[in-house]
Amino acid sequence: MHHSKPLRHVATAAALLAWAALAHAQPAAAAAATPVDNPYGLGALWTQSDFVAKAVLVIMAVMSAGSWYVIVTKLLEQSKIYRQAKDTAKKFWTAGTVRQGADALPKDSAYRFIAEAGIDATGKHEGLLQHIALNEWVTLGIQRATERVQASLQGGLAFLATVGSTAPFIGLFGTVWGIYHALTAIGVAGQASIDKVAGPVGEALIMTAIGLAVAVPAVLGYNWLVRRNKAALDEVRAFGSDLHSVLLSQAAAH
Repeated sequence: MHHSKPLRHVATAAALLAWAALAHAQPAAAAAATPVDNPYGLGALWTQSDFVAKAVLVIMAVMSAGSWYVIVTKLLEQSKIYRQAKDTAKKFWTAGTVRQGADALPKDSAYRFIAEAGIDATGKHEGLLQHIALNEWVTLGIQRATERVQASLQGGLAFLATVGSTAPFIGLFGTVWGIYHALTAIGVAGQASIDKVAGPVGEALIMTAIGLAVAVPAVLGYNWLVRRNKAALDEVRAFGSDLHSVLLSQAAAH
């Protein structure tokens, strides 16, 4: 009976120690379960890089945004001219005269623009222009209008071609610059362990990956848009050729 009290005190002290240990272990476990930010990601690359690397990242971001803008806007423009071709087939060729057919088309239609150019060439064949055969004069008027439509369709494609050809090299420049600074920092520190090399070199290689990610959509978009432009221009040229024949026939009838 006299030994029960000391044993009871020992048991109480052991319970208190266990509770304290559990209380300290829970925050440690919670800290271990908390995800740690990637020290070698884009955020670390931006915060730890110098002005040259940041300039490379900004340039590639601008090139990527510009490429997607051109791709989307050109697709909308091409879809519009495809709709205009279908509208022209329904309204223009069923009209009584070229003038009536042109008036039936929307004012922003590329086909109406070409029809107006052919009508103007037929009506302005006077003065010194009479020394040019009507056939050649009408051909020149329609050809000039067609070339303006072609220039409008091809606008922005040069930017895609430039991005597709230069973005990988800009990314490679960022990689070379980053590796140079990483090796310089390692040489100054005098340590070449894997943890000292992997981080800076990995961040530098991100530049090359970004350059490829910018260039590939630009190249694919350029090739796709060029192919769609060719199909749209074939329709425009066919319309101009038919319009030329109709205008000459009307002029001969008059």
